Amino acid sequence: MENNQNNNNQLNIELSEEMAQGNYSNLAIITHSNAEFVVDFIQVMPGVPKAKVKSRIILTPQHAKRFLNALAENIDKFEAANGEITEPGDNSVPSFPMNFGGPPAQA
Repeated sequence: MENNQNNNNQLNIELSEEMAQGNYSNLAIITHSNAEFVVDFIQVMPGVPKAKVKSRIILTPQHAKRFLNALAENIDKFEAANGEITEPGDNSVPSFPMNFGGPPAQA
């Protein structure tokens, strides 16, 4: 009987081949209203003055907080296994300008 209850709580999640490829993002912009959080994942390319939103995720405030907690827990696990993640500006990683220090793109 317990197995039936556990099976009823399972969620079958489907992942298409296209979605499995993922999108690279090196910038996220977060905005919110009283009803939702909007997270835009953006890809900024060296020397290109225009950036493109690769994905937009809209969350309820409750889901945003759950996501924050889940991400923090996963970062803790990652750092326990791989060492502390350093950030630019903490004196252990050199900071870089948004143009990545390379020459501007030309067509």
